[in-house]
Amino acid sequence: MKLVAPLTQPTRTPFLQVAKTSVAVVVAWFLSLALLDQVLPIFAAIAALLVVLPSVNQSFVRGLERSVGVVVGVAIAYGAGLAFGGATWIVLAVVVLSLVVAWAARLTPSSANQVPISAMLVLSIGATTPDYALDRVLETVIGAAVALAVNALVVPPVLLGPAHLAVGRLARDVAAVLDELATVLEAPAAPGALEATLEKARGLRDLQPRAVAAIAAAEESLRLNPRRSRSRDVLAADRRLLATLTMVVRRLVPMARSLHDRYSPELPDDAVVERLAEELRRAAHDVRLLARATEPVPSGGAPAAPDDSPALTAPLAVPEPDPVHWVLLGSLLEDLRRVREEILGGYDPEDADLPDDPDGLRAVGPRPRA
Repeated sequence: MKLVAPLTQPTRTPFLQVAKTSVAVVVAWFLSLALLDQVLPIFAAIAALLVVLPSVNQSFVRGLERSVGVVVGVAIAYGAGLAFGGATWIVLAVVVLSLVVAWAARLTPSSANQVPISAMLVLSIGATTPDYALDRVLETVIGAAVALAVNALVVPPVLLGPAHLAVGRLARDVAAVLDELATVLEAPAAPGALEATLEKARGLRDLQPRAVAAIAAAEESLRLNPRRSRSRDVLAADRRLLATLTMVVRRLVPMARSLHDRYSPELPDDAVVERLAEELRRAAHDVRLLARATEPVPSGGAPAAPDDSPALTAPLAVPEPDPVHWVLLGSLLEDLRRVREEILGGYDPEDADLPDDPDGLRAVGPRPRA
């Protein structure tokens, strides 16, 4: 079973992809029969088979790469045939020359592989088949064009859902870690609580790359997609939220580590610690608020709930450092200050629902990022 594991994948390709590929191959085949009068237009079928990809943009790029590779390979083979005739050694020489030309031109791997393949086929088969070189180019162009058309007409899925879920999960876990840090500070930590909080904070480092990958996949699915105008704003909001969460994650792991390494049972008795825990809970609230801001607003929606206003206001001020815990508290306060700046920077004064701004959030917080 381990031997065949590399040949399989955890999930199947959507059946729509299989159906679109089949339609593209059939249409390219019969179109080549009608236009070129070919008995076996296999190169049109191969091009259609390879060019139908998950997104329209990927299909366009692959079709262009394959067409360029075929044209360059055919041109090299045709020129070599005119110059040196049909000697056997010419085939090997042209293959090597094709690889060098593709390398010098910095062609993509798909185009670079296609150049020597096309050149070799033209020299080996085209020598006995009139107009083979031209037909190969035309078949490839027809197959690629048909595949691109099928992929554009039967629009590939827009991968906004997985991206939104990945960013939303990261936001929920970031808020949960902030709440757990506050819980540890408010009362003497239970056995294993510090280790569990640290592990959960470290787990954010695994969730963040997954969210980045999901956003990248969603962006790829929108390129050249007819439905991109309706989805662009949703993806932009998730991208902005992910940028904020990424910076917050970078602060939370050191906070959890410092608390784990320098924790003392007497720490909850410090007056500054109580205020620090409150600010952590406010930060958790505002992270959830940022996540809710990316949700679509229903038409005629209900008025905002009382807890739908940002909770973070002015930063904490500590006039006199604690003589015992000043290293830990100073570290936590500095990281919290940076977390606060990142969260407040995620609010856009023009879009945020802050009609009265009673806490002076806009004046205290930094300017939102563009």
